[in-house]
Amino acid sequence: MSHLFTTSLKVSNLHHLKQLHAQIIHHHLHHHNHWAAQLLGHCTRLHAPPPYTRLIFDSVPHPNVLVFKNILKFYSQLGAHNDVITLFGQMQKNGVRPDVYVYAILVKSVGKAAIELHAHLLKMGYGCDRYVRNSVMDTYAKYGSVEVARRLFDEMCEKTVVDWNSMISGYWNWGYEDEACQLFELMPHRNVITWTAMVTGYSKMKDLKSARRFFDEMPEKSLVSWNAMISGYAQNGFAEEAIGLFHEMVNAGLQPNETTWVAVISSCSSRSDPCLAESLTKMLDEKCIHLNYFVKTALLDMYAKCGSLETARKVFNELGVHKNSVAWNAMISAYTRVGDLTSARELFDTMHDRNVVSWNSMVAGYAQNGQSAMALELFQEMVTTKDSKPDEVTMVSVISACGHLGALKLGNWVVNFISENQMKLSISGYNSLIFMYSKCGSMKDAQKVFQEMAMRDVVSYNALITGLAAHGNGTEAVELMLKMKDEGIEPDRVTYIGVLTACSHAGLLEQGREIFESIKDPEVDHYACMVDLLGRVGKLDEAKTLIERMPMNPHGGVYGSLLNASRIYKRVDLGELAANKLFELEPQNSGNYVLLSNIYASKARWEDVERVRKAMREGGVKKTIGWSFVEYGGKMHKFIVGDRSHRQSDDIYRLLGELRNKMRAFGYVADKSCVLRDVEEEEKEEMVGTHSEKLAIAFALLVSEEKEVIRVVKNLRVCWDCHMVIKMISKLERREIVVRDNNRFHCFSNGLCSCNDYW
Repeated sequence: MSHLFTTSLKVSNLHHLKQLHAQIIHHHLHHHNHWAAQLLGHCTRLHAPPPYTRLIFDSVPHPNVLVFKNILKFYSQLGAHNDVITLFGQMQKNGVRPDVYVYAILVKSVGKAAIELHAHLLKMGYGCDRYVRNSVMDTYAKYGSVEVARRLFDEMCEKTVVDWNSMISGYWNWGYEDEACQLFELMPHRNVITWTAMVTGYSKMKDLKSARRFFDEMPEKSLVSWNAMISGYAQNGFAEEAIGLFHEMVNAGLQPNETTWVAVISSCSSRSDPCLAESLTKMLDEKCIHLNYFVKTALLDMYAKCGSLETARKVFNELGVHKNSVAWNAMISAYTRVGDLTSARELFDTMHDRNVVSWNSMVAGYAQNGQSAMALELFQEMVTTKDSKPDEVTMVSVISACGHLGALKLGNWVVNFISENQMKLSISGYNSLIFMYSKCGSMKDAQKVFQEMAMRDVVSYNALITGLAAHGNGTEAVELMLKMKDEGIEPDRVTYIGVLTACSHAGLLEQGREIFESIKDPEVDHYACMVDLLGRVGKLDEAKTLIERMPMNPHGGVYGSLLNASRIYKRVDLGELAANKLFELEPQNSGNYVLLSNIYASKARWEDVERVRKAMREGGVKKTIGWSFVEYGGKMHKFIVGDRSHRQSDDIYRLLGELRNKMRAFGYVADKSCVLRDVEEEEKEEMVGTHSEKLAIAFALLVSEEKEVIRVVKNLRVCWDCHMVIKMISKLERREIVVRDNNRFHCFSNGLCSCNDYW
């Protein structure tokens, strides 16, 4: 049976699971508790279909505690609380004694079925214990239903102050202000905790006026009471009031504790207001307050968030050996926030006791500052070192990094990691998966994640619509927006940008126009999308008129759309108009100069080409270096034009030469129109023939499996020659090639491109 144990260890998807199941049945072991429990464990991890999972459970004639535990865990993960309760009843009926793990699952799964759980606890004789009784009521009050908690409360013959306070806090937890107030009035004997619960409750409801009224009416105030009111102000953005009350507290002779100081300082941190920070610091100095290490850490965070990095670092250094993880993490985050990744990494590498926040700060710092490859490298180190277990915050940053790089295989590895570690994702986590798959050119996977989401928000829809737009799926994007409205989710500015972009890439003029006109107050980005759409279908003069009628000043995106359309349709007049505006708005954007130069080159106006390039030189404008990424062997391989640094360069250039000869036999002639006129013809062909995307594709052809989709990410717009070459390679090599440039996706197959030669 050793091969079954080996097979079980290798199960990573449903197909593997069913193969294992078939082998177990073949060996007549499917009735055995051990193997049933193994299969059920895999079902939970892989989110297997409920009917299939239940079939496995039902195949066991006498399930033991391990089998019951695994099926309970499966239904608990689904949120199928009623099934959990029913199976627990069956477990009792079968005479199987629950262990502590079963009860742990039950406690987490009760939800609205808490009454049944309570009944069971009563049968077990736990109901008479006052601590258990209060605990059960408190659980209902916190997690629902609060009505059951109240019924238990009313059934109590002798109610302690603790019982009253638990019930009042429970009402506030659910936002039941009236009930909490009524109970407060009925309470025979109140203590300071009772009054503080009212202050905290109103603060959570953001009713700071009522919270302050109860605070002021308190017969006696404890330090906790003062802290509750100060924290209420701080957490609701009333920094000045929090500082004012703090000042009042000190004048009343109370000695603040760490909670007090942290609440006040945090109120300044959340506002990121240097003036408030300065006033607080001045007050601390005037009163000669002794600052302990907890307070200094809060101050460090305040200075960091207010942009005073030098002062923050000074406080950090003053902490000496007393630096805790919060201090280290605050300083690391401060550096990543301003893009100083070198200083952040130096601190991170020096830190002895890193926690998950430390890793998250550094991983997110890389991801948010355009260093996605480093983010993934650090995550892989995190997993290897096992210092801290990644959480959802980690995974969102990592998933985002995979998306920016277009690293689909790495992305799938991350998804498997999430599944294998049974990590729960929130809506935000699922949204990041949609983003990743869309950016990696795998819309089927993006749509699958979207469809499987139990709940969706506007970001979910926007992520998928934007992905559809980048792939030119205009009709699907429009239909998705209509579905979004049907589900009661209102489109926002990002939704409309995505749908209009989709219409542009698909050439859906009338639908795009209708959507644009439906926007109540279109913003400048919406106008840019509409200009792009009009330009795509050749209505450049109408696009120019739309720009002239805009109620706000056009930005670079508006004129950029007009300039690109002018390039496609060789409209020199409008190209010059758009480019001159862009030179004013974006004087250092080399792409605008290059596009105008290309328009002139297409008309053989070489003097104008030289004039534009001279303007670039005199203005100190440097042309952006084009690069392309392709994924192989768990790494991203980067190429630039004419690159010979790769260890397989000889093979890459040999293959490019062979492909060029094949293409010439089919009539290929290199498009050299955008290369300087004074370069020799042979050199011109060499220059366009070694663009980064060609090198990346050649490398991928060398190392990838036959029929495997080749995926390339390029930082600039694909040129005409590369576009034509990739179409021919897709046909000659019978390969699907997906290229993501800085404008959209190009899906090449059998000599055609999804963009229909407009990009």
